[in-house]
Amino acid sequence: MTTWNDVATAAPDLAAVTQRRFEAHLHHVLATLRADGSPRVSGTEARFFDGELYLGSMPGSRKAADLRRDPRLALHAAPIDVELTEGDAKVSGRAREAGAEEAARFLASLGNPDVSDGEVFAVDVAEVILTRVEGDELVVTSWRP
Repeated sequence: MTTWNDVATAAPDLAAVTQRRFEAHLHHVLATLRADGSPRVSGTEARFFDGELYLGSMPGSRKAADLRRDPRLALHAAPIDVELTEGDAKVSGRAREAGAEEAARFLASLGNPDVSDGEVFAVDVAEVILTRVEGDELVVTSWRP
């Protein structure tokens, strides 16, 4: 499994910018696969904690069911800069459902005692892509393990 910490070690500049893009907003766009193989796009929260990239969802959500059935995913950070000077960040990989203890530690890290249940997945990172505009050029930086 490739953790976010592995990405940060192998490609520190790309990891830092990508993480800033995801941390700029709480909500992002997650693509999963439905049972029939068609894509599903959902809003999701993504957070970095303890060297991992985590996704959370409400109990019983369709996206959690999708990830349990087929763990492949693509995650797109909410772009806030229409000029893309800061970059447009995407991560793809596979979801791994967090065990009870790991999920509890993650949920406790959110600092909200009302959030004690939820479905938590860590991302096994397969690719990180940052697309940005520099002057008249589109610059795409990517990393794979």
